[in-house]
Amino acid sequence: MLTKLPGPLTETDSHRPLRVLITTDWWEPVVNGVVASVQTLRRGLIALGLDVRVLTLSQGIRPHHEPGVYRIGSVSAAMLYDRARIGMPSSRRVLRDILQWRPDVVHSQAEFSTYVWARRIARTLSVPLVHTYHTIYEDYTHYYSPSKTMGRKFVESFSRRVLAVTDAVIVPTAKVADLLTGYGVHQPLHVIPTGLDLDKFRPARSEQERADIRALRAELGIAEGQKVLISISRLAKEKNLDEVLEMVAAANRPDTVLVMVGDGPYRAELEAHALSLGIADQVRFTGVVDPAEVQRWYRVGDVFVSASLSETQGLTFIEAMAVGLPLLARRDPSLTNVILDGLTGWQYEDSAQFSAHLGALLDDPLRREQMSVAALEHSHATFGDQEFARKVLEVYEQVHAQRSPLILRRQPVAA
Repeated sequence: MLTKLPGPLTETDSHRPLRVLITTDWWEPVVNGVVASVQTLRRGLIALGLDVRVLTLSQGIRPHHEPGVYRIGSVSAAMLYDRARIGMPSSRRVLRDILQWRPDVVHSQAEFSTYVWARRIARTLSVPLVHTYHTIYEDYTHYYSPSKTMGRKFVESFSRRVLAVTDAVIVPTAKVADLLTGYGVHQPLHVIPTGLDLDKFRPARSEQERADIRALRAELGIAEGQKVLISISRLAKEKNLDEVLEMVAAANRPDTVLVMVGDGPYRAELEAHALSLGIADQVRFTGVVDPAEVQRWYRVGDVFVSASLSETQGLTFIEAMAVGLPLLARRDPSLTNVILDGLTGWQYEDSAQFSAHLGALLDDPLRREQMSVAALEHSHATFGDQEFARKVLEVYEQVHAQRSPLILRRQPVAA
């Protein structure tokens, strides 16, 4: 069966809103940083007046269409990565509908199933292909390669091949830009920090919200006067949560409780590690929490802690700051614009630094309050969703201007 391309653009088309097709392998009901980033971008672009649709994967083999979202059939790939799916190659109706709608820009957000669709649609319509590179895959070699060196070489080659046909690449931090440059990627790179809906993440304001904090603390068995170190993360090996436990043990602060919000395949190992370190009574594992309620859990904390070196967006760091939490995290280039040392928190390099910075935060309430205010102000000044959408729109406008005027021929394209 063949699908015909739509006819040439008319004068009316030039006055319509810019049409953007966002493609992503990850979408709700999955909860992760990519989903949060894409949802924020979609909302922001729509608020700017763009016509935005999403192409993603169905949770089953049947494709379906909901308002603004196309879902192609897929099968589970959980054996490779938790909740991952692989798209089915054939979905003629979805392809036909997208070609008839005719996006002006295709913006891919994943390198696998939906990327193949993004590349095909962009080529068919002769429109720009923009790609956001979210994941530092070499940090995930334990999932797909027995050797980290071999895994890195594969990632280098794979990344160059995927990005070679794009018109522009968006990365959330300079760390990722430097990484891609080292891989030999020559496409234009645009560093745009991922924005957040900061109205959703905020400190407690009402007495009811403060009572909710007390109730959550009581539910976790946290005594009055104890300080809470909060970690919100998928419990996976690449998040380096073993080190968080080791830092807490080395700090030897019986007045603190570490609350690890989230779940994942590495939970049993972390529970065993906490026991072996002798701090099991200082650690609380909450398990899965409702994404709509995650801000409640940030509010329980006094300090946000992390040792992850696999972050490209650092969304949980930004969320924590928006709730007013100082940050204490393993030093990493991706956090350069997030953690302003001594102002919004600290980056540590060893257990001595972790302990010293933690003591400075916990033993000086006035300083912690000052850093809380600075974190809140920095999050709103730097990481709002409107600024995020505007900067991405600038990239669309640049790549669109670089393209010659679109002339479509009525040639058949296999569906």
